[in-house]
Amino acid sequence: MKVALIGVGQAGGNVTERLAQFDADMGFGAVQGALAINSAEADLHSLEFVDTLLIGADRVNGHGVGADNELGAEIMQADIQQVVNALDGRVTSRADAIFVVAGLGGGTGSGGSPALVHHLQQIYDVPVYALGILPGRNEGALYQANAGRSLKTLAREADSTLLIDNDSWHEQGESVEDAFDRINGKIAQRVGLLFASGEAVDGVGESVVDSSEVINTFRAGGISVLGYASEIAAEEASENLRTVMSVSRQALLTGTSLPDATRADAALLVIAGKPEAVPRKGVEKARRWLEEETDSMQVRGGDFPLESDRLGALVLLGGAERSSRLDEFMERAREAKRAQEDEGDREDPADALTDDRLEGLF
Repeated sequence: MKVALIGVGQAGGNVTERLAQFDADMGFGAVQGALAINSAEADLHSLEFVDTLLIGADRVNGHGVGADNELGAEIMQADIQQVVNALDGRVTSRADAIFVVAGLGGGTGSGGSPALVHHLQQIYDVPVYALGILPGRNEGALYQANAGRSLKTLAREADSTLLIDNDSWHEQGESVEDAFDRINGKIAQRVGLLFASGEAVDGVGESVVDSSEVINTFRAGGISVLGYASEIAAEEASENLRTVMSVSRQALLTGTSLPDATRADAALLVIAGKPEAVPRKGVEKARRWLEEETDSMQVRGGDFPLESDRLGALVLLGGAERSSRLDEFMERAREAKRAQEDEGDREDPADALTDDRLEGLF
């Protein structure tokens, strides 16, 4: 699946950087172009693997929007032509999809990404997806409220929103800096493998997943969720039947980017590993199990040839049902909104995925 990546804000830029680096290091060739956009100039200086663009210089002088996502949306809208010009040559006819990557708690990312997705939908005839990162419980009330409003708008504007909860991959005792670095690495590995599905790699699998199957899974719309797990593999495929089932179960039940999300309109199972180590019967059995667990008849499955001593299972859920973790987050967003004295009559972010109006951010 060939993609163009656009990171918006600090977190979006950092994740886009890691994705581009992972794709280059693995030699997948899935990332066709990558651009990081921010209103804070200092946050762009550390990025080496992506092109960068500063927006809003006339409004905030390169100092960022200070977690004001309405200002972030305004700046993106005001400088949208500058952004479109920067995308020239980076979003090409080879791209199967565009991914807008953003942390949903800050200002530029949470405000600018929905505005950008809205505009890209009017320009390009390929799917425009969002990769949205929810703030952790300890990241402050303003970030919770920002993310609630941003998610509402993104879920409506994007063809699908791949949601990642920071808390799902955070380990106790980690410093904030170490946690973000490790989480960004996990995002890059998992999403990078998803992008690489169907791309030309060494080895030929028995039933290789192609980009159309990824896109068809995303076509369910709404919220998408990604799960992953891996284990050491035996050399012979016949010895890996249980391993395939084990990693598939872990990927869905304990390894997803949004915990407790197990039911969906569509799903995709990708088993990655050496072709000679992947048991065809095991993949089909795991696919049928996933069909039952997700309560979906649209479950696709296949393998992805990868030189590794491990077998990995990647599970993509499209049109995922509201999970208890998402409900818990929306409740935090609602409480954060109530705690803000200046919120006035703004609409409730807990209405996230049901309100069809555009007043969320723009």
